[in-house]
Amino acid sequence: MPVSALALVILAGLIHACWNIAAKKAGGDVRFSFFSSVVMMVFWAPVGLWLGWQQVPGWGFTEWGVVFASGVIHSIYFVVLLRGYRKADLTVVYPLARGSGPLLSSLVAILFLGEQISALGVAGIAAVVGGVFLIAGGPGLFRQSRGEEQTRRIHKGMLYGLLTGVFIASYTVIDGYAVKVVLMSPILIDYFGNFVRLGFLAPAVLRNVAEARSLWHMQWKYAAVVGVVSPVSYVLVLYAMQVAPLSHVAPAREVSMLFAALLGGHLLGEGDRRARFLGAACIGGGVMALALG
Repeated sequence: MPVSALALVILAGLIHACWNIAAKKAGGDVRFSFFSSVVMMVFWAPVGLWLGWQQVPGWGFTEWGVVFASGVIHSIYFVVLLRGYRKADLTVVYPLARGSGPLLSSLVAILFLGEQISALGVAGIAAVVGGVFLIAGGPGLFRQSRGEEQTRRIHKGMLYGLLTGVFIASYTVIDGYAVKVVLMSPILIDYFGNFVRLGFLAPAVLRNVAEARSLWHMQWKYAAVVGVVSPVSYVLVLYAMQVAPLSHVAPAREVSMLFAALLGGHLLGEGDRRARFLGAACIGGGVMALALG
């Protein structure tokens, strides 16, 4: 992986961990996802419309199809992620989502997109996934000695984390195909896909406008953070995909767990610090192996 791509992924990881902490603290549902999409639409309009004015007129069925598919998958992903954050701890949901997603997307890239990966790269993927597992709780995830309520909460976190990972893998492959094969602008994929997300999420808001308005007053600060910051992290990753294999970039994104381990555990008071730091070390080593492999 080129150094430039690795730098983009590391910066994206820091940003990604920060906005996920904001989303967790918001405690929102599908309407919070809508609020965040509205903020993104308004804040990033100058950039999106300027680039769109130049490139969108040349789009055909393939480009619009990719935008629609990406928008729908991103919508479902964020709704499932938010539900997981309401039902379980971030330090269970987030690591499992971030660990399973890149593993699946790397396998798809290798099996179906013809990408190659070295033995060192395979070891890097294994280290990343193993580190994520340790941060999530390691073998303790499967123990019943934590108490019935806590065990049930952990199992819910595992379910939502793995389900979120499936959607992460899905949109990673779709968007990776868009920037590497169709040669679309990463910024435009994310910005115009956001309009699809707005249409997909709007019915949940319109069902009870008064309640949505009340939620907006409570959650707008967190929605502003997610709407302004989250596009930056993902666009950086898409640019990294343009110069590095998807099967390397997707697992390397898990450097965000280094930041989530340090920031999320401290701010939210979740998880075992010793296991978290050991997992973070595995992730760091895995990222370096991917960069070299």
